[in-house]
Amino acid sequence: MVGHSHFLYHIHPRTVRNNLKLRVMVMNSDLNEVPQFRLNCAGKVLDLSRGPIIMGILNTTPDSFYDGGILQGKASTLDLDRAVDYALTMISSGASIIDIGGESSRPGAEKISEREEIARTVPLITLLRQKTDILISIDTYKSEVAEAALRAGAHIVNDISGFTFDHRLPAVCRKYLAAVVLMHTPVQPESMQWSTATESGGEDIVTRVLGFLGRSIARAEKHSIEDIIIDPGFGFGKSVKENFRLLDQLNSILALGRPVLCGVSRKSFLGHAITSPGRQTPPPSERLAATIAAQTISLMRGASILRVHDVEAASHCASVVRAMRAATGSSGEFTGTDNGDRRG
Repeated sequence: MVGHSHFLYHIHPRTVRNNLKLRVMVMNSDLNEVPQFRLNCAGKVLDLSRGPIIMGILNTTPDSFYDGGILQGKASTLDLDRAVDYALTMISSGASIIDIGGESSRPGAEKISEREEIARTVPLITLLRQKTDILISIDTYKSEVAEAALRAGAHIVNDISGFTFDHRLPAVCRKYLAAVVLMHTPVQPESMQWSTATESGGEDIVTRVLGFLGRSIARAEKHSIEDIIIDPGFGFGKSVKENFRLLDQLNSILALGRPVLCGVSRKSFLGHAITSPGRQTPPPSERLAATIAAQTISLMRGASILRVHDVEAASHCASVVRAMRAATGSSGEFTGTDNGDRRG
């Protein structure tokens, strides 16, 4: 069995039934220390106290913005063997979680049926579970898809809507004692625009994200869900400036008392930043260096999990940050220089 077992271990079923609280946080009042957490993920513990970890993206979609279609076979259907090999390669490169998605959430993406989404994801989860004990996340906001994935062996539900698109999803997550990722998104993907075409909102982006995620956490807690990861939702309904302000102020999100996941991998706001005057915005395939820079900032601002396409590069990034913290005996947080009002 392949897996990064030093980040997770099994929980005895009696412990789960007794609803033992496994979430632990250590943080001082001025947010200069990196928070430490342990989460129950459907019977396994994800230990985030040892430093940041990597969530590898495995999209079974034909239309995702960067990697759509790379796992398709000759008949334009998912090649399961290729997908499993891809997942195992990410694990050997440093991934501690594999995030499997069957519907694209890129701007303008068309919705697919629950039946189609299950067909794209559940057979892969079933097969992958036979090969490895790695933590598996299902990237969906649909309760029917989540339940099928959890039955097949997934441990985490990664909901881009923060429990706002499907009111039945919290109950499903609670039923299977799944951990959840609650992300900020203001609109449905089919109504969304790329960051370069999105205007800044009237209210400060950090305030908006904090309020939204606070309400999402309350929804989860109402269903007795305590094992919660939060995601500020880079690229989802935010302007370029708002994305960068959110990245700069990421440590403000730590005030919600939950581990923070960041998904900045190869997104359009990074492409905008590296565009030379008079040139077209570099495509996602040319945004790796910018991605690593943004991921480093995320970790320095207190992120616990990086959701990535390029596992090895992100793993090296996390290793460098861990080594620096170990050498200095501090969080290593980069605070930057405040040159006045930085509101977006």
